[in-house]
Amino acid sequence: MALLEVTNVNKRFGGLHAVNDVTFSVEKGMIKAVIGPNGAGKTTLFNLISGNLPLNSGKVLFDSKEIQALQPHQIANCGISRTFQNIKLFPGMTALENVMVGRHTQSRAGFFAGMFHLPTSWSEEKEIRNKSLELLDLLEIEQFADAEATSLAFGQQRAVEFARALASDPQLLLLDEPAAGLNIYETAEIARLITKIQSQGITVLLVEHDMSLVMDISDEIVVLSFGRKIAEDQPSAIQKNKEVIQIYLGDDDA
Repeated sequence: MALLEVTNVNKRFGGLHAVNDVTFSVEKGMIKAVIGPNGAGKTTLFNLISGNLPLNSGKVLFDSKEIQALQPHQIANCGISRTFQNIKLFPGMTALENVMVGRHTQSRAGFFAGMFHLPTSWSEEKEIRNKSLELLDLLEIEQFADAEATSLAFGQQRAVEFARALASDPQLLLLDEPAAGLNIYETAEIARLITKIQSQGITVLLVEHDMSLVMDISDEIVVLSFGRKIAEDQPSAIQKNKEVIQIYLGDDDA
């Protein structure tokens, strides 16, 4: 059953057709990757799905409901969370506090309960803290809970960002180049954490340039070139696709 359906999606910037009639779906529980050369339209596609950019035409359905007209916070409330290529942690806050910010989107106590320190607010804050600690434990960085998030190693910062994205209990996690800036060891760790996230029943859609990571963890891959989808298949088939080899790698001999 498709959790996400992208149908005939288009986005233009002046004379540039950044996303050109792209259609694909993401089944529940899978890891699906979007790859392609620089300028292929991958991040633009992510921004269309998450509501950071408006579509010119087409539809985006999440859990069988159209979401293309919704604002980013409304899409997030539907059950979609995302990270960005450039890590965006809050400086001056601990790893735990950064994750708790993501969890506060689930807050129900309300402004006045928090302002007047009512018991409902205390109870909810305790739940938010405990859930955030659980996520840090899941991603194996609980020992850094009280460390300033931006002082951590780059791979650890990425894990904190993952935990914050998971704090809102998403059904679908969008990862925009999760291995960007990481070394080989950190990339392997991030790949393992992504599969661990999948094992929790969370569907993952990622944009990534690191082909070893993509081929190792993806169930399916979508290939874009100049805004168009040129292939969609399992990793083993994508590796043998002549059009993908020619466009993505440059020549057939590659």
